[in-house]
Amino acid sequence: MREERLAKIKQVVSKRQDLIIVLEDIHDPHNAQAVLRSCDAFGVQKVYFIFDKESRFNPHKVGKLSSSSANKWLDYEFFTSTQDCYSKLKADGYTVVATALNDSAESMFDFGFSQNQKLAVVLGNEHRGLSEFAINNADITIMIPLFGMVQSLNLSVTAALFIFEITRQRYKMGFDNFTFNQAQQDSLKNSFIDR
Repeated sequence: MREERLAKIKQVVSKRQDLIIVLEDIHDPHNAQAVLRSCDAFGVQKVYFIFDKESRFNPHKVGKLSSSSANKWLDYEFFTSTQDCYSKLKADGYTVVATALNDSAESMFDFGFSQNQKLAVVLGNEHRGLSEFAINNADITIMIPLFGMVQSLNLSVTAALFIFEITRQRYKMGFDNFTFNQAQQDSLKNSFIDR
């Protein structure tokens, strides 16, 4: 492997943050792939897919153009229920953040994302949004305040805004406090070399 390539891998791996994006019952694989592109761009390594009501697709194989091949560099886990996904996240110490536009949701502008070392942000179906279970069993529900006539955003735009705001807040507090530890970075570096 060329030295330049190895240096790039080491640089990317050093900026991978402890943040998981969870996609619940996404219908269109191309929407999911656009989310994956933002994940890679902002240092999110893990994406969890829940396929309860929608047909499962493989993010490694579908929509390479939509993700600009970001799908190659991310790690995925798959679940057949939101309950199983939440059980794993909570057992692993993650604070589960549901994204929904409802009266009990806290504004993204007011929530301190940097107070949680391990975050999982859950985004829902393009038409139905998140399931009631996903909202009711999350640790907190957050919304993006919207000031226009339209009260919804595209899935990939919503994901990008959340990922950006979390990353921005973490940078303010010292981004290295939220990145993978050295053992995780070494393991990921070796995995990247093999991809």
